[in-house]
Amino acid sequence: MKYIIYLILLFCSSAIFAQVDDGLVTKNDTVKKSLREGPKQHPKAPHNWYRIYSLDKDSVYVDTSLTIKSDFKFNHLRKDNFGLLPFANDGHTYNRIFFGLKNKSAFPDFGFDAKTFNYAKSSDITYYSVATPLTELYFKTVLEQGQSLDAFITLNTSKNFNLSIAYKGLRSLGKYLNSLSSNGNFRFTMSYASSSRRYIMNSHFVAQDFLNNENGGIKEIEKFESGNSQFSQRARIDVNLEDASSNFEGKRYFIDHSLRINKNENENNAILEHQFSYETKFYHFAKTTATTLFGDSYLFSNYDDRIDSKVLYNRLRATFNNKTIGKFSVFIEDYKYNYFYNRYTVSNDVISIPNSNNQRLDAIGGRYFYNKGKINGVAEFSKGISKQTFSTLDISARYEFDKKNFLFAQFLNISKVPDMNYTLYQSDFVNYNWYNSFNNEKINTLKARATTQWFSAEAEITNLNDHLYFSNNDSTEKTLLVTPKQYSGNIQYLSIKGEKEIKYGKFALDNTVLFQQVVQNDPILNVPKIVTRNTLYFTDYFFKKALYLQTGFIFQYFTKYNGNAYNPLIGEFYTQNSTQIGGYPLVDFFVNARVRQTRIFLKAEHFNSSFTGYNYYSAPNYPYKDFIVRFGLVWNFFQ
Repeated sequence: MKYIIYLILLFCSSAIFAQVDDGLVTKNDTVKKSLREGPKQHPKAPHNWYRIYSLDKDSVYVDTSLTIKSDFKFNHLRKDNFGLLPFANDGHTYNRIFFGLKNKSAFPDFGFDAKTFNYAKSSDITYYSVATPLTELYFKTVLEQGQSLDAFITLNTSKNFNLSIAYKGLRSLGKYLNSLSSNGNFRFTMSYASSSRRYIMNSHFVAQDFLNNENGGIKEIEKFESGNSQFSQRARIDVNLEDASSNFEGKRYFIDHSLRINKNENENNAILEHQFSYETKFYHFAKTTATTLFGDSYLFSNYDDRIDSKVLYNRLRATFNNKTIGKFSVFIEDYKYNYFYNRYTVSNDVISIPNSNNQRLDAIGGRYFYNKGKINGVAEFSKGISKQTFSTLDISARYEFDKKNFLFAQFLNISKVPDMNYTLYQSDFVNYNWYNSFNNEKINTLKARATTQWFSAEAEITNLNDHLYFSNNDSTEKTLLVTPKQYSGNIQYLSIKGEKEIKYGKFALDNTVLFQQVVQNDPILNVPKIVTRNTLYFTDYFFKKALYLQTGFIFQYFTKYNGNAYNPLIGEFYTQNSTQIGGYPLVDFFVNARVRQTRIFLKAEHFNSSFTGYNYYSAPNYPYKDFIVRFGLVWNFFQ
């Protein structure tokens, strides 16, 4: 069925990716008519008629160029994954080696963090405005028996109304036993703005599912590290789980719309805004045969753990624009969640672990916008008014020297309600049943970023109190008895990241270097001190500039550290301090090309794997991928 969808999108689309301001093509009908005239003229719409924008009204033009950044984004996530260490098979999980990538919200999330890297949140969804229909097709080969595809089409039915539909699918068998990945992301967006822009609406529906066979890592690392040709066929290496699987699914209905009180825009105005979201998720772990990897169990076989959640969110906001006071808004939020199981635990005829945890969290807040000269900034504060306390203070400012040089700074203070799976969990395995009452996590973060025409740099200082994490209760680590814990001490985290590209003629060297440091009394938060990515490449035009070629090497490295281990039963990484990973180079050779709106990618990934030692792991007992040659393309159509 998926292949039929791809074929329909391919043959029905004669366009590609584009957009104008928050959603509308504003040129007159005469100009637009010329775009549809006969085959002799074929005029092209200006590139600024094709835009992509977010709910924060940040917009970019559709980009069909080929740069080194295009190569960094050519992966299943469709974004630069610097700081994320992928597992051996596409569509599985990533070990986060850059702690600064982890975002926090004061509201509790579902949890199962290891399963959410490819999960599109509301803030990840973008909206479109296009002069003509636009299509984008993404394809990339996988490690074994499958493919990775992403098909997208958008069009404006009128200058006021836009639709888009997309599906990203992946299936890959993987090289190791029981490591199949099968993922799907369906996205549908709809945007409307009245001609006077008095009423604006953006909405989407998203359905996502991530199925992974879970092998629990390899049993004997000696077989992997020996380099013995007998085990070069990775399916010959025994794994801990041969018939386990996990499934993470979610659906979301979302709308964000606003109405300006005055008919026309002026210096004194008021806007009423409403945002609604209803989202369902579930996580399911299943295993047929008996295992002792997770300790004692209530059943001898046919383990079946399922967790569901439903979240209903509403936010009402009134924004006022006054020429004397400036722009400010007040809002109220209502966050209602129900996290539940189909069973509960009874001890001495008393329910010791309930089957659900549901709360209603309400908050009030305000936001002030400052925009004067070269400085613009936003200050926002919200405070819980329900029984469960929580709060957020977010202050940010930007100073722009010119279009190529600016500074940005942000201070963030969050009192976060614990994620749902930390508070309540039930399982067929005895150790994985808990009902906790944790304190809110307290997070204070100061960020600064400088973007210039010569280099980019950013720094972050984060202070964590009452930090929540997972760790193994079995000191021998023969079994995984992982439970959530709260650290009462203080954790201080520092990161400094720099980016610089050096060009000389047709050659270039792109560098990204990250330094991290943690100050703590106990080894709770573990990160590598140095993470680096260096890309040396050559570019030139060929065949009378019909072909643009880009070829070179990507070198990646991170220092040794006690990397977090992965637990497939709960879909989470946990802290461990007995096994180090890292300290190995990853070298890729690539040849990329661009022909019109088509970008072609060919890469020999980790081609140094056979001669720099078999000690490369994404997590303890989970090897990184071996050498493989992969091909793919991104193909855009404009009508």
